[in-house]
Amino acid sequence: MSIGGRVERVLRVLHDDLWTWRADPLPPSVWLLWLPHGVVCLAALGVLLGDAAQLNDNGGVDPGFAFLIALGQAGAMVLALWRPIPAWWLSMAAMLVGAFAVRAEMVVDGYKFTWAWTVAGVIGHLFVLLLLALRVRTRVSAEALGLTALATYAVQGLVGGVNYQPTGQLAVILFSVFVVLGTALRGRREARTELAEQTSLTAEERARRTLLEERGRIARELHDVVAHHMSVISIQAQVAPLLVENPPDELKENLAGIRQNALEALTELRRVLGVLRSEHPGPLETPDGGDAAPHAPQPTLDRLDALVENTRAAGLTVTTETSGSRRPLPPGVELSAYRIVQEALSNVLRHAPGATARVHLTHLPIGLRVDVTNTRPTRAPAPSHGAGHGLLGMQERVAMLDGSLTVHSLPDGGYQVAAFLPTDGPGLPPHDSAPDHAPPDHPAHDSTEDDAR
Repeated sequence: MSIGGRVERVLRVLHDDLWTWRADPLPPSVWLLWLPHGVVCLAALGVLLGDAAQLNDNGGVDPGFAFLIALGQAGAMVLALWRPIPAWWLSMAAMLVGAFAVRAEMVVDGYKFTWAWTVAGVIGHLFVLLLLALRVRTRVSAEALGLTALATYAVQGLVGGVNYQPTGQLAVILFSVFVVLGTALRGRREARTELAEQTSLTAEERARRTLLEERGRIARELHDVVAHHMSVISIQAQVAPLLVENPPDELKENLAGIRQNALEALTELRRVLGVLRSEHPGPLETPDGGDAAPHAPQPTLDRLDALVENTRAAGLTVTTETSGSRRPLPPGVELSAYRIVQEALSNVLRHAPGATARVHLTHLPIGLRVDVTNTRPTRAPAPSHGAGHGLLGMQERVAMLDGSLTVHSLPDGGYQVAAFLPTDGPGLPPHDSAPDHAPPDHPAHDSTEDDAR
């Protein structure tokens, strides 16, 4: 690339970076709120009064003209709170106009005026560069600093004057320090913001992954139940013709069709299960903390006593109660009820040491009510190393059955998990019994407490 092309490219970059009226307001501080804005405005008032006095008394500039120059310098400080790049241009313009106004009044003998920057002008430009570096990219801050130094050198070194005290070198050094400080603070703020965003994304991804894993686990369990029934249908369809003497051909064809459809559905179910297990190969947790085989029979409420005994063996006092007339429940309802009790008792063991728990199952005409409550813990729980998403699994199970779940603290310091599982939810066979009364309303509760509590 030729030298002319490089110069043109540099000028284009400077134009894109610094020739803009883009707004970039300074946000309120986390702890100090609007105090930084008040400090800048108060400092701008001091610069206005000090710069006007310096330019008039010591520089010999007309009072009205001196006030306008000082107003430009002070106004640039306030403008930098909302539009830092235009504020930098205004501050530079005020400096140049003031420098040439003072140079016109210079004499060979007499008072040595601080030039090319006034003391108040240096302070005002420091604020402008700091506010600029806090909000723009490092390259833009470096460009503004470089042009400031270049303008200072041009006025003081190339144009020059007579009988003055130079301030250009000290001003450029101070400007550099403040730009570096502002850039460092900006980098620190951006790093903290990025860290907070990454932490939020990590938590969301962990929750999403846990939710997907729990859904896969629930799908495996429910599909296993369906696969069992499909196998039974297939076998019964195959055996049924043997139980009838001289069965008609139409009956044989219908039963053969039923068996064929059951086998095809069973094959498809097993294919889906294979995919689920390959994506989620983790073993299932058993009530006693061991690992269950992937093809082990899924638990029902008949195994609830064994779960309670295992929990008691772990040191938790548990009582069980049952009310209502028990009747056969859909496998999905029994499985979900068992898992909810299992997770709730596990949470009591982890988060409420020394407490006692009570499991209450209420059989209603339209569903099953599951209540697990615990008393106030007697000592502080040990640090938990779990993922903290046990509630997600319970919510998913309840949602799949179109039920409701409530988790909340009790006035005495205990805790309660209450779930209602309808027997006529989505995917469940309808029941003929009409409801005598509606179940209590238990809206789903979005808990943010540790590990599903």
